[in-house]
This record gives sequence, C-alpha cells and structure tokens, in this order.
Amino acid sequence: MNYNIETRPRLRAAGAVFLIFFTASLASAARFSETGTLSGPEDTVLITLQLNAGDELLLNTYGFGGGTNYAGESIPSGGFDPFVGLFSGTGSTALFIGGDSDILSDYTPGCPPAGLLTVGSVPGQCGDVDLEITGLHAGTTYTILLSDGSYVPEAAFESAPAYLGDGFVDLTGGAFQTCYDASDCNSDTGNWALDISVPEGSFTITPEPASFWLAGLALVAGLALSSRKVRFHKFN
Repeated sequence: MNYNIETRPRLRAAGAVFLIFFTASLASAARFSETGTLSGPEDTVLITLQLNAGDELLLNTYGFGGGTNYAGESIPSGGFDPFVGLFSGTGSTALFIGGDSDILSDYTPGCPPAGLLTVGSVPGQCGDVDLEITGLHAGTTYTILLSDGSYVPEAAFESAPAYLGDGFVDLTGGAFQTCYDASDCNSDTGNWALDISVPEGSFTITPEPASFWLAGLALVAGLALSSRKVRFHKFN
C-alpha cells in the first residue's frame, strides 16, 4: 500500500498517554471536532475511525496556537504542542502509516488554520499539526493517536512494519513544555483540540474494542489515569 503524507507546519514541546473510549458509535460524518484535556504529558488520546468513502484524511490541531475549529468554537492558545499519528487497524497490532510532531520535522512556514505563538522570546512559532494523508481505503478501520509532541510512538522511529503496541519514547521530562532552545521555553497546559475531515467522503467514529483497553493499560502500567472532560461535534 502506498500512502502520501503531507505535513504543513509546527515547533517543540512535551509529552502525553490517556486512552479515550466511546460508549456508542457516532453517525457517519465528513467532519468531526473534539476537544479535551490530558491529565499529564504521558497521557494519550486514541480515536478509531471507519472510513466509509474517500481516500484522503485531514487532521488539524488548534490547542497550541489557538484558532476556530470546524464546530465554530474559539480554541484558546496555550495547550501542549502535539504529536498526531495514523495507524491502520486497531489495538497493539495497528500498523503505523505516519505522523508528525515538532521534534520530527521543521514547521517554519507557519501552521494554518491554527495560530502562531511566541515561544520563550521568539515570536511566530508553530506548534500545531496540519496533516494530510492520501491513498487510504474505504471500508478500512484506522486509529488516530494524539499525544504530547515529545511523547512519540516508537513506531515513528522504526523501520516498517511498525505498530502501535511497540510503545512510546518519552522525551517530556514529566512536564508540558515547549522550547525554542534550552533557555527559551513556555509552560503549556494539557488542553488539546482536533479536527478530523474527509473532504470527499465520510467516516464513522467507533468505540475501541475492550481488548485494546487492556493493551493500553499494559502500555501505561504504573500511570494513574484520571478522568477528563471531552466535547464532540460531528458535521454531515
């Protein structure tokens, strides 16, 4: 399978692992907005997506630089600089397709639709993900991972095939933080905002299987997972 992945801007921050599970499937949609707060830099968000039609997926975050999401919400700046990745399948054997965070690439062009921030003493810095993935397949289930930009799945550094169950590289230092260099840093919050879009198709957000909840607990053994508020918006 050939996938084309285009990343569009971003800068440098800290980690994340909280597992999110839905109690019911959501109706088919072409756009979906979600916001929430991670309890710590080693928390993660996992979203399972059934692609009903189309072959292109757009993933945009707003939590770092702020902006207006698909739902029309005004997202404040100041959240952590995220990693966003896509896997084919679900659970620990989900196959890594691609992803991005500030420590993996250079986001100098800016990061619309999200805004830019001053990091330390350096203005105009991007910390949000603008990710386009093409070559996907209708009828296939995918897993979206959102974490802190410095809490990166091992799969991002491995040769193919690489899997979600391979674990994480933790470069966060235990704090939400975005740095231009060692002396120019911002303290971030755990807030995040993600827009999902299939421009010429539709998708369904579904619950993670219970077996993956157990796998997730194994990945984050020793971490206390705390509750958080999450808001969902879907668009036809």
